[in-house]
Amino acid sequence: MGRYRPRSRSRHRQPEGEYAPPALNDFRQGDRYVPSMPNAFNQFGTQFGTQVVPSSSFSPFYTQPPPQRQDHSAYPTFPQNGLAIPAPPTAAPVAANTSNGSRPAPSPTAEARDAISPPSAESGGIPEPTAAYLMRAFCPPLLLPAPQPLLVVIDLNGTLLHRPNKRSPTKFIERPLARAFLRHCIDTYHVVIWSSARPENVQRMCAQLLPPAYLARVVAVWGRDRFGLTPADYARRTQCYKRLTRLWADPAVRAAHPQSGATGWPAGPRCWDQGNTVLIDDSAEKARSEPHNAVTLPEFAGDLAAEQQLQPWEEELEGEDSQQVLARVAKYLGVLAWQVDVSAYIRARPFTMGPGKGNISGPGA
Repeated sequence: MGRYRPRSRSRHRQPEGEYAPPALNDFRQGDRYVPSMPNAFNQFGTQFGTQVVPSSSFSPFYTQPPPQRQDHSAYPTFPQNGLAIPAPPTAAPVAANTSNGSRPAPSPTAEARDAISPPSAESGGIPEPTAAYLMRAFCPPLLLPAPQPLLVVIDLNGTLLHRPNKRSPTKFIERPLARAFLRHCIDTYHVVIWSSARPENVQRMCAQLLPPAYLARVVAVWGRDRFGLTPADYARRTQCYKRLTRLWADPAVRAAHPQSGATGWPAGPRCWDQGNTVLIDDSAEKARSEPHNAVTLPEFAGDLAAEQQLQPWEEELEGEDSQQVLARVAKYLGVLAWQVDVSAYIRARPFTMGPGKGNISGPGA
């Protein structure tokens, strides 16, 4: 008989690559024990960097306040160490060479802008979403049996219009369908106009966009004086944050809810909150405190050719695959009105300008 040779173990090697089994989430990290959790809670903890507690007091709903975030697929990313917005270039755009090889001098009307600075601690600093807000936004989206009232907060510059010169508030370029979109929102929802421009400039822009009858139906028109900035931050080019909690706590805004005086169950919500408020803005950074209530639009920089209106508002609104930004937003708002919590739906299916309908489907679309 020949010598016995054990069978090679290479045939039973652990599968690798795409066929490798998932790693077990049951090990020690220093003095902390990471218990095995359902996939939903693993995803919750992974996306928001929450720290699990020791196994003796573990609960999937016990989380610490989320730290500064680096990269999230659920909503726009923010800088790790405070606000780090690069300063705009100070040099004038390079023009084409003249016939003698020299470049013409920059236009004397070119407006130089200061760099954006973060708000001071006295102005509230840089906000973060609370753990309670994130917990509610990560509930699964659910439909209502009937559409609910929405509080729609609309920005001006970069969203509905473009001001080439910030010192001339009444001279601006309107985004295609801006006036029709504003009237549609006022006819359908409860509208607040909130801009970081000075209050007197906001009033002038609104007076030019809306006739008096429609302007009188707006719940509130807020300007730069509504951000809680110190006099120094108010005077300089400070990054503004639209904390929706300021709106929800305002008596005039609270009274605008159609069920503000209702009592008893099932009267439904009697105030505005993250479940029925939508912020429409071209800056995701301004919605940092409530990121899943924001519908972020591509910034309008006055390029009318890029957003040329091809059809009347009614046809754009009824079209199956309209590529007009504001028409798409109006359809998206129609879908949000049927949601139990708009922040849960926006978190799961954020507004996009992709081909076809994008994330616009379901009742109200």
